[in-house]
Amino acid sequence: MSDASSPATATAPDMLELAALLCSRVCHDLISPVGAIVNGLEVLDDDPKPEDREFALELIRKSAKTASARLQFCRLAFGAAGSSGAQIDLGDAQTMARGHIEDGKCSITWNLPRLLLPKNRVKLLLNMLVVAQHTIPRGGMLTIDPIGEGETMSFRITATGHNARLPQNISELLSGERGPAADAHAIQPYYTRLLAQACGLTVTLKPEGEAIIVSAS
Repeated sequence: MSDASSPATATAPDMLELAALLCSRVCHDLISPVGAIVNGLEVLDDDPKPEDREFALELIRKSAKTASARLQFCRLAFGAAGSSGAQIDLGDAQTMARGHIEDGKCSITWNLPRLLLPKNRVKLLLNMLVVAQHTIPRGGMLTIDPIGEGETMSFRITATGHNARLPQNISELLSGERGPAADAHAIQPYYTRLLAQACGLTVTLKPEGEAIIVSAS
């Protein structure tokens, strides 16, 4: 019996589809804060009472800050991030990761040294953080530790939090056992695998006690 329709043998997206799906992912991340800014402006247009005006202004301030942080993170995690062969400061990556991920529910313990790494390794790290964040939907802690040192450094992320779990299908998307569905959610772990392959690494996602471990080696 042919298994051509099996999810595990799904055709990988071509370059145009990959670009389109990544753009959809970025738009998905930005819709919420930008929509909140629009809502706040609509309240101001209605000439509200002073207390409503202050609420609208605070909503706009908070949402604009969130949108800016997400844009900066996405530019580095999914964008070109400099020319081919460029290196990126892990200190800059830390700042962008905290701005995007730390939201009162989720926090980061960053145990990496500050040094320059090839951009694909830094992009891989940021995408691994996104994968790890999905394992703690109610919030918790992401602890990032180095594996090795220097320009060949890779990463281990430990996700701990209430009800930490393995998200459906993400392990298969990371390992290549399952092809990506044509949606913005599935394309991110698939893109993480592509980045790992470009670095000569493999990303794994597995439980360890009550924690979930995302590692690249």
